[in-house]
Amino acid sequence: MKKLQNFINGKWEAPLSQEYAININPATQAPLCESPLSGSDDVQAAVKAALSAFQAWRKTTPQERSDFLKKIAQGIEARLVEFASIESQDQGKPISLAQKIEIPRVCDNFRFFADLILEEESFSKSFPFGTGTSTTHRQPLGVQALISPWNLPLYLLTWKIAPALACGNTVVCKPSELTPMSAHLLIEVLQEVGLPPGVCNLVLGTGPEAGAPLVQHPDVRGVSFTGGTQTGALIENMSQGKRVSLELGGKNPCIVFEDYDPSHLETIVRSCFQNQGEICLCTSRLLIQESIYEEFKKDFLNQLDRWQPSDPSQKATTMGALVSENHLNKVHGFVTLAQKEGAQVLCGGAPIEGPGFFYPPTVLEGVSPSSRVFQEEIFGPVITLHSFSSEKEALELANGVPYGLACSTWSQDEIKAKNTALQIDAGTQWVNCWMARDLRTPFGGMKNSGKGREGGRYSLDFYSELKSICVGN
Repeated sequence: MKKLQNFINGKWEAPLSQEYAININPATQAPLCESPLSGSDDVQAAVKAALSAFQAWRKTTPQERSDFLKKIAQGIEARLVEFASIESQDQGKPISLAQKIEIPRVCDNFRFFADLILEEESFSKSFPFGTGTSTTHRQPLGVQALISPWNLPLYLLTWKIAPALACGNTVVCKPSELTPMSAHLLIEVLQEVGLPPGVCNLVLGTGPEAGAPLVQHPDVRGVSFTGGTQTGALIENMSQGKRVSLELGGKNPCIVFEDYDPSHLETIVRSCFQNQGEICLCTSRLLIQESIYEEFKKDFLNQLDRWQPSDPSQKATTMGALVSENHLNKVHGFVTLAQKEGAQVLCGGAPIEGPGFFYPPTVLEGVSPSSRVFQEEIFGPVITLHSFSSEKEALELANGVPYGLACSTWSQDEIKAKNTALQIDAGTQWVNCWMARDLRTPFGGMKNSGKGREGGRYSLDFYSELKSICVGN
């Protein structure tokens, strides 16, 4: 069994505590690796290394940093099959999802910011009446703390690393302790391409023992966190004086009007159950116009035979295992609560006997909008069905939760769909599609779904300081 290590100042290091946790494959419950249980002393060493490396890295040219990012993308592509296998074992996702979608998008992250940083130039403006000029320059902030979740362990980490390095920052990464292997393999690629020591450091451990001291470290200038809303609130409180980006939970509605195109049904189903529903952008509440409610429900349920959990290492698998036993128990707890409150389980509704933490696609009907099942993030393959009689009612249901991350609207009347989308409190809106991706656009949530934006120049702005120099004639 492989024993992972931290990566600090260009070297693999054991945790100073010499303590490790055993990570398991959630689909088989077999041991995968031993992962460090790092503490504040390990964090201190990593931040020190990043701070020391910052002075040289910030002086590299945009072209030099762009070249490194492109080499990283090439290195990941060269090991794509290995990365996909690790992702599948680490998190329980279908290997086909990792191989065909997620790892290629990881490479896109690096290439996109490699190109974007070359477009960023200082710009000058003349003062009125020719009295002088002002020039604006983009400068790096310093050491960045990058804390990533377990559901998309490599993709979301690289969406932070790529713009941070592109802007000339150095970083300390703290991935989820549940899925450490993807980040560990990424560091091997960074070594292969010759990234200078200290520019990217990795500290493995839990949130309280490793994440908290990293966030609170006085030499950390910025914190980027993706994860749960409660943890995000704690991080914001601990990050006083730092630049903070929080991408948090969601309770995403999908609004289906009576004139929707039935050929889109397959995509709607996928929006509910891709990656076992363990994506912050997955649909969790289906809002169906009442005139088509019964027909849609029947057609939707008929699709679910194709979404039964099975061995994630097989290419034909569409749903794998939930990430842990604790998470499975959390998901099932919400289903049990719904049943106690009178909701009907139309399919699924109980864990599948092990080994592995498998939970079937579960559809609930009759859940009250005031229920915790309607209001709180479940983050699993559990969907609630609701009917609406008017656009006003649909909007009330869609906006009647404390989250505002994403929403999809389905109608052949594009104007109606867009007008509906504009009235929904969500940072990302899809019309007649789901998970359509453009790295140039801002990404992030409203209400309890986050603070700040990622993507495109919004990422560059987060990881940069804009300095204006005014010169009089």
